[in-house]
Amino acid sequence: MNEIELLSQLRHIHLVSLIGYCNDDTEMILVYEFMQHGTLCEYLYGSNNQPLPWKQRLEILLGAARGLHYLHAEIIHRDVKSTNILLDEKWVAKVSDFGLSKVGPTGISTTHVSTMVKGSLGYLDPEYYMFQRLTLKSDVYSFGVVLLEVLCARPPLIRDLDKNTASLVCWFKKCYDEGVPIEQIVDPFIRDSITGECLKCYCKLALSCLHDDGTQRPTMSQVVGDLEFALQLVVSEEGSQFGKAEKEGRYMKGPQFSQFMSDEESDLHFVRSHTYKESTLSAWPSSQEHPFSEIPNPRPRSYSCQNLKVYI
Repeated sequence: MNEIELLSQLRHIHLVSLIGYCNDDTEMILVYEFMQHGTLCEYLYGSNNQPLPWKQRLEILLGAARGLHYLHAEIIHRDVKSTNILLDEKWVAKVSDFGLSKVGPTGISTTHVSTMVKGSLGYLDPEYYMFQRLTLKSDVYSFGVVLLEVLCARPPLIRDLDKNTASLVCWFKKCYDEGVPIEQIVDPFIRDSITGECLKCYCKLALSCLHDDGTQRPTMSQVVGDLEFALQLVVSEEGSQFGKAEKEGRYMKGPQFSQFMSDEESDLHFVRSHTYKESTLSAWPSSQEHPFSEIPNPRPRSYSCQNLKVYI
């Protein structure tokens, strides 16, 4: 009933629309608009779907962020994850599943809602998990996990790995701390299509969303602005590359990371001194592991995604 009450009051292009419901003595059925392309998760890992190009991933994330920004005027979603971002026939992103949502703090003096911890493992805000204080920034943290999923094509949790690499967030931060070049943890399918400036902007946004201190995380309005900027960088790069290719009478493949990142961009390289043997790098990603032995290949298609749902 909570979901029906909320959705009956919400109308936004990036929120799934409730068409109707049926409630009898034994069962309740909710009827939503048809989402032809299923979930965002299905195009990142755990299926045989063709991976999405980088620009389209940004457009989907931007749509979901706009939906959450609209929601945050009154409501905390409480279960933001890639399986709750649905895609319609035009690949427009729509946030779904409001069964756990709560009306957020409305007064200036109120910053959180005290409530029992609910949500999905791998996406939970650590502050919410430890102190049972739900805030708008709890959704921002969860969205930060989705940002990493989209960049790395890896589930938020892989239970059979060690504690340092099982969690996507811990794994990403460990790579950051240990100096693993960022290009080694990006989904190989999109690696050659991301420019240095766009990648820098995106990683900075993701890490800010995942800040341990919720007060230091951006608002969803700020997230929308940063994603708009990242998308504009992609559009500008496409325009400049097309113009150059047209002028030279040829079309160009996207640049390799080594072609656009200088030593000064240490926040992209993470640590300048981290190097690999050329033979090791040339063997990846055909092998099942990165040159950094503790990091699993971000796109093994054998991953199972237990949270996947079928929408018909």
